[in-house]
Amino acid sequence: MDATGAGYPGTWSEFVSWFPDEAACLGYIERLRWPDGMACVACGAGRGWRTGQGRWWVCAGCARKTSVTAGTIFDKTRTPLVEWFAAAWWVTSQKYGLSAKGLESALGLGSYQTAWMMLHRFRVAMARPGRERLSGRVEVDETYVGGDEPGVRGRQTATKSILAIAVEVKEPKGFGRVRLAHLDDVCAQSLVPFVCEMVMPGASVMTDGWAAYAGVSGHGYAHEKTILSASDDPAHVSMPGVHRVASLLKRWLLGTHQGSVSPQHLDAYLQEFVRHEALSNRVGCKAPPPGCRSSPVKLRAA
Repeated sequence: MDATGAGYPGTWSEFVSWFPDEAACLGYIERLRWPDGMACVACGAGRGWRTGQGRWWVCAGCARKTSVTAGTIFDKTRTPLVEWFAAAWWVTSQKYGLSAKGLESALGLGSYQTAWMMLHRFRVAMARPGRERLSGRVEVDETYVGGDEPGVRGRQTATKSILAIAVEVKEPKGFGRVRLAHLDDVCAQSLVPFVCEMVMPGASVMTDGWAAYAGVSGHGYAHEKTILSASDDPAHVSMPGVHRVASLLKRWLLGTHQGSVSPQHLDAYLQEFVRHEALSNRVGCKAPPPGCRSSPVKLRAA
């Protein structure tokens, strides 16, 4: 069920019957934004009339014009709402998402740039403000994307993008929600704030022996540290959740987006990945994904 009390179109034919034209799309947004009728953001009046321009209303109290799409991802765009709605349907109906080239082809859009812009707005909107932080037992680690980098070891990097990963560990087995972020480095000034932002105080934070994580215990967390070099188990066994997420993420970047992701937009792509994982629940599957050791992901230059 959505906020209007209806379901969602499950097939393309259902989508076309729900949203055949601009008026149907506008009516749907109005029911979502103004379930009790038009509401003026300036004076709070609940009365007004629609102009002949479709999206625009005039407040009966202060005569201010307002658009039902103002403040949304559809604001100030010349792309018809029917195409926006169709793009949203295609993106959410595909298990692994959709690339800009795929969306351009599916909808017959005028340009790749239009498809990319639409997808990017969707990605930014996928990060829900004030979402709940992870709780319970949480694995935290980093991974790197950006292709091969000869001559470096461990956490050293000069060209790759650094990603922090946090994954809830369920009892007795399985994994829960995932959080990701693009970091500048792997020092304590970057990693500890990541933990504080993504994990609820009181949780047990499980990390490897990297010294930068030592400070998390001073922020209300129980810190469980595993020295991987001293462990009989390989890293993907000692900390399976973060390694599963890293593998799935790299395969998704290579498969859906062919690695064509610029570092400055990487955070938005991470939000899309987290959203798709929440819907598909692949992280929580019992068996390790095939090809766990994925190929290096080479990102497009900025």
